[in-house]
This record gives sequence, C-alpha cells and structure tokens, in this order.
Amino acid sequence: MLKNWLKIFLYQIKNNKIFTALNILGLSMGIAGLVFAILYWNDEHSYNEWNPDKERIFLSISDLGENMLWATNLAGYEPYLKDYEELESYCYFDADYEEDMVSYKRKKETLKITDAQKTFFEFFPFEFIKGSAKNALADNNSMALSEAAAQKLFGDEDPIGREVTYSEKKYVVRALYKVPGKSSMAPEVVISTIDRRLEEDRTQWGNFNYGLMLKLKNPEQTGSVKSKLERLMHENRELKWAREEGITPEQWRKKNSEGQVSKIILEPLTAARLHSVTSNYGEGRGSYQFLLIMMGLSLLILTLSIVNYVNLATANAIKRAKEVGVRKIMGASRGNIVKQFIFETAVMTGFAILISLVIVELSLPYYNEFLRKDLIIHSGQFYLQIVLIFGLVVLLAGIFPAIYVSNFETLKVLKGNFGRSKNGIWLRNGMLILQFAIASFFIVGSYIVYEQVSYMSSKDLGFKGDQVVQVNYRNPYDFKEKGYLEKIVLRYETIRQELLKIKGVKQVSIGSFDFGGGAQASSGYEYNKKAIQGRNMAIDFDLLSMMNIKLAKGRDLSPSLSTDTMQNILINEAALRLMNEKDPIGKEINWNDKKLKIVGVAKDFHVSGPQEEIPPMTIFHYKTIPWMIQNAHQIFIKIDAEYMESAMKEIENFWIKKVDTEYPFKYDFVNKSYARSYQAYVNQRNLFSLLNLAVIFIALSGLFALASYSIQRRMKEIAIRKTLGAETKTLLKELSKQYVVFCIAGFLIALFPVYFLLNKWLENFAYRIDISIVPFVVGFLALLLLMLIVVLSRAYQATRVNVLKYLKYE
Repeated sequence: MLKNWLKIFLYQIKNNKIFTALNILGLSMGIAGLVFAILYWNDEHSYNEWNPDKERIFLSISDLGENMLWATNLAGYEPYLKDYEELESYCYFDADYEEDMVSYKRKKETLKITDAQKTFFEFFPFEFIKGSAKNALADNNSMALSEAAAQKLFGDEDPIGREVTYSEKKYVVRALYKVPGKSSMAPEVVISTIDRRLEEDRTQWGNFNYGLMLKLKNPEQTGSVKSKLERLMHENRELKWAREEGITPEQWRKKNSEGQVSKIILEPLTAARLHSVTSNYGEGRGSYQFLLIMMGLSLLILTLSIVNYVNLATANAIKRAKEVGVRKIMGASRGNIVKQFIFETAVMTGFAILISLVIVELSLPYYNEFLRKDLIIHSGQFYLQIVLIFGLVVLLAGIFPAIYVSNFETLKVLKGNFGRSKNGIWLRNGMLILQFAIASFFIVGSYIVYEQVSYMSSKDLGFKGDQVVQVNYRNPYDFKEKGYLEKIVLRYETIRQELLKIKGVKQVSIGSFDFGGGAQASSGYEYNKKAIQGRNMAIDFDLLSMMNIKLAKGRDLSPSLSTDTMQNILINEAALRLMNEKDPIGKEINWNDKKLKIVGVAKDFHVSGPQEEIPPMTIFHYKTIPWMIQNAHQIFIKIDAEYMESAMKEIENFWIKKVDTEYPFKYDFVNKSYARSYQAYVNQRNLFSLLNLAVIFIALSGLFALASYSIQRRMKEIAIRKTLGAETKTLLKELSKQYVVFCIAGFLIALFPVYFLLNKWLENFAYRIDISIVPFVVGFLALLLLMLIVVLSRAYQATRVNVLKYLKYE
C-alpha cells in the first residue's frame, strides 16, 4: 500500500513540479523561521535552570520611587541579616563584572571579575573541577577561576596554589570551577575582598552600592523578610533624617517625595533573565518582549505557510478528482484515501523540515551575530520540538485537504462536472484573505518600525560627536592612598597636556559619563523645598563646546573664573522644568549639604539611548565635587578630520607606553558608541524587514499558484467570452476583481492588530513617532500592486491562448 501511495505521490510531483516546489519551499521557510525562534526561546529559558535552589534565591532590589529601581543595596543590612530566621544564607556581591587584567608570570588576560562574600558558591553552586566551594574563597587573598580562564592564563599547568596579580595585588588560586549551564552570574574570576568595603559603608544609609542575594528556607516567606528590610530603611533613613531636620517623618516624606521612597522588591532567580524589573546580574537581562515578537512573527509565517499549503492542496484536488473517484470504484474506503493524502503531506513536510534545517544551519552564524549568542542545533529538547513541529504541520496542513478530497462524490467526478462544483471555494477564499491579512500586517508593521528607528537615528540629540573619540580611562590608584584624589587630578592633567601636543588633536576633556551609556552617578538636591534627583555630570572645561552642546540661558564654565571650580554649576532644561523657575541664573541649590550656584542652563542632550527620556542633570567641573573625579572613566578627544589616522596612531602609542602600559588601548567614536545604545531596535527593524520579504514571497507564490488553478478552471469561460468579442482588458478586469476584493478584506482585518501591537511596541520609547495614515496607505498600495502584478501576469497569459483548444470538446 505504501509503495502504491509513493508511486502516486511521485507521479503527482512529476506533473506539478513548480507548484510542489513552491509548496515545499513555503513550508520550509515557515518552519525555518520557527526553528530560529525556538533556538532563541530555548536559550533564554535555559538560564539558571541547572541551579537546584533557583526557587529559593532572591535578589534584593531597592525601589526609590519615580521609577528608580536599583539592583543595589545598603551595607547596613548585614548585621541584622544574620538574625533573620527566615534566611538560610545571604551574599553581598558586585553584580556588575569588573573587566580587568589578571596576570601570571608574563601572561596577561582581561577577564570578567566579581567580588563577593564567601557564600557566593552557595547561591551559584558551580561544578568544581579542583578545590571546593568551601575553600574557594578562604580569605581575602583567595581567588577562584573558571576552567576557561585557567586555560587562558595557565594552559596545561595546574593553577591550584599559584599566585596571580590583579589590580596590583597578589591572589592565590584556590579552586577551579565550571559553569554547568546558562547562568545569570558566570564570572571568570571570583574574589572575596568585599567585606572590607561593607565595613566602611556600614553606617552610610544613603549609599546603594552592593548587590544582595538572599536564600530563604521557605520561598513563601518573602513578605516577612521584605517588611524587615523596609523597616530598617525607614528607621535609619526617614526617621533619622527627619529627626536631624527637626521635622516629623510625614513632613520629611512629603518634602522628599522624589528619590527617597524606602521600598524593597525581592525578585526570584527564576525571573532574573526575562522578567526582571531592572538590570540585575552580570550576564544582564534578556528581552522578553523581543522574544515574544520573535515567536509571534515566526508563528505567523508558519501559519501563512500552512494556509498556503492547504489552499494549494484543495485547489489541486480538481486535478485529482477522477483519481479519487476511480479509487473509490475499485474499493478504496474513505479512511484509506484520508491516510493516503496525510501520507503525502507527511512526506512533503519531512522534505520541508530537512530543507529548513539546512537553511538554519547555513544561516546560524549570521543569526548568532545578530543576537550576540552562540546557539547550536543540538539538544534532546530541540529534537523533540522538531518532532512536535512535524506532527503539528502534518495535522494542520494535511487533515483538511485529506477529508475534503475523500468526500468527493464518485459519480459526479467521474462524469467530469466536478470543475463546476462550488465545494471548497469558500474555504480557499477565506484562507486567501487570511494570507492577505498576514502580509498586510508585516508590510505595514515593518514600515512603522522603520519609521521609528529612522526617527531615532535622525533625532536631534542635542550634541554632535563628529571627530570626537572617547577613550576608556582607568584609575590606577587605591582610594586608601594618601592624596588619592590629588594624584588622579594630576595624572589626568598630565595626560591632557600630552594629548594636546599631538598634531591634529584640537580639544581634550573628561567626563563621568559616556554617550550611549549614561551617567555613572545620581544625587538628589533641594530647590525651594523640592527634591530633584539629578544625574551627576562631572566634566572638564570645553566639553560642552567640544560636543556642540548649546546653552539655553547663562554661560558655560570658564577656566578664567576660580569660582567655576568651586561652587558654580550648570543644569539642563529637564532639571529647570522640575525646579519650576523662570530665571535660575544666580540661584543656589542645596546639593548634599553644599551650596552650589547656577550660572547656566544647557539645552537638553542625550547621554543614554534616544529611547530613554532625558533626565535632569547637574553639570559641574570635576574639582567642584572632588570625589567625582574617580567616576570619570572617559577621556574625550576631538581630532581634526585631516589628521585622524595619524593622530589616532600617536594617541595609541602614547597611551600604551605612558598611560596604561599593562592594559589594551580601548576607544570608540562617540557617534558609533551612541548608535549602539539603540542597536537592539535596529536589529528588530532588520528582523522585521527580513521576515517581511519571506512573507511576501510565500504569499505571492501561493497567490500565483492559486490564481493559476483558478484561471485554469475558467479557461472555457474565457474562450467563450473571447469568441463573443470580449476585449483583453475586460477579461483582465473580470479575472482580477475578486482578488482585489480579497486584498481589501485582508487589509481591513489586519488594521486593528497592526495598530494595537505596534502602538504597544512604541511604548518602549520615551521619544516616539505617532502612527499616521501613511504606513497604512503605503502598505495597502504595495500589497495591491504586488497582487495585481502576479494575478494580471497570469491572467494575461490566459487571454493569449488558442480558444479552439478549449472549445473543440463542447
């Protein structure tokens, strides 16, 4: 029986090569899109799955109000945490990696380092190859290395007991570990010197500097722990500070409503990757929204492919009607015919899956580069998902055409009048409308995404970074050294003077922020009893002019005025709006108990990505707030375009010989660095555009095949009309008008979904376009034009045939 079915199937392929190829290619493209999405889905959902305590581990997040959510905490909690009966363990750690140089003998490697308490490996129980979790961080001179980091530093040499150097301090390697799977924390180096810093900050209830993980005995006791931590914050912040000001806690809370709300969120490790409310662990957050977009779009394309297959299969049934009638006369049951057609669908789906896997394998390097991942086609879970996809496609694409064909009336089809039957036409038309709706969604959606990304790319950023390079600047001094801040200032001033001697270098400045990454610190200040949380923008003279940042009021900071390095500052327009002051020049603000005078207002400019709202800024010379110089990790250099290449070579030579001899020279052009801040959305635009091409190809290839079948059924009608004198344009109009109606219907169905979903996507942006009628008009006209090209080209061929061929049998 199977042999017979296979022969019939091969015969059908032979006689319908083009349509079979289009069908299989359409299915394979739809399946390939879903496979890509599944690989991404599996990878994102695999984070922390290996961790046996993932349900009991929580990250403490500080909620300071006004959407200020920080994954950093106060050191003052620690003495109390030891007595919390709900806790099995706790761990203070640096959630953000320090990417720094670790050296062994003459070998140096830049590695991802985290500083954590000794309990770190109780929260992330990595697989230990040598040593153990117990002795890995035995003292503050101990270091644990990942297997990969040890291979880089030591090669085949045993690292245990060896001395390495990090930040001019010696550490002994006590353990070697391997991260068993995707993890929110996967440092290459773990040290434990954090306790010293915690001790120094124990009484500082305004400094949120540390990540804090809590392991609960019972995960349902988060409410109790949260209440205790919030009570500590209330007692040591609100009550204490209100008492110092001689006011009630209620008055203090009203006065400092912004940036001072004492709340805690305990976020489980299971939510860290895709459902976190803020940036949290070293490996960062994934984008759950982007993941859903990927899955949603891939499922839409697969739906389009299946609809295309069903449409063509039911249309092709006309050619196989007599075959089915003869088989029924010879005794074939309805069930036997259903099985035969499902078998054919299964074979075609099998071919489509093989082709899709080839497409995925060939495209995977580009896909990994696009996502910045290292996905591979290998896992028991993935192969099971492929089997499920196979079953789902066979079920959805095969069942209806099989039942439809098995229901043919034997006598009617053998008489040859099946071609005039209306059976199945309503379904094919409905599915064709659905195809038009999906195509409309992608065309209009991609246009809106393109408009938003173009808007971000062309938006006035408030600065111009042409020919400006930002160089990563490392502070080499220990903050415990005598004259620590003076040494940093002297070092910077020396570097600045040397850089200005290089031919082509026009200006040099420093900043406690980088364009695209934002400011390093934020502090609140008071104006007219109103608290404002401003970003601290420590700069050197000329930075505003270098970046072409304009002033709205007042003047820039000047080296000729000594007060500009002592008390004078600028604010930006966002801060001015919060102050609600018409003329701020000469007014004073209370910044951390220091009186600062406003001498200018800078026009708003972006430092974070253009999708984020411009925050209030406090702009001052780095000497005005002396400790801010230690947050200045970027030196900005403006270079004459004519000398760009030679100047960059001299800057690099100077840097590696005189500035950071032990570290690689890292720099970036400001414009490029800033553009990367919204690269994820550029990727989404590119993804939408690529999928749009796939959708159009599948929809139009299906439309071509369906139009061909439909017109083929009407050839006798066309021949009769031509004989009676009908003009070609009249025939073309008659043959294409139903497809115009289907196109309009599909477009109208897509209107609400595309508007609603794209509007939700645009909510990600503080600065966004308004959805106008233009994308819809352009989308509809593009779809209509493509449809008419396909249908009219096929219809025109039909009008040029010899009419006698179709009339001689009448």
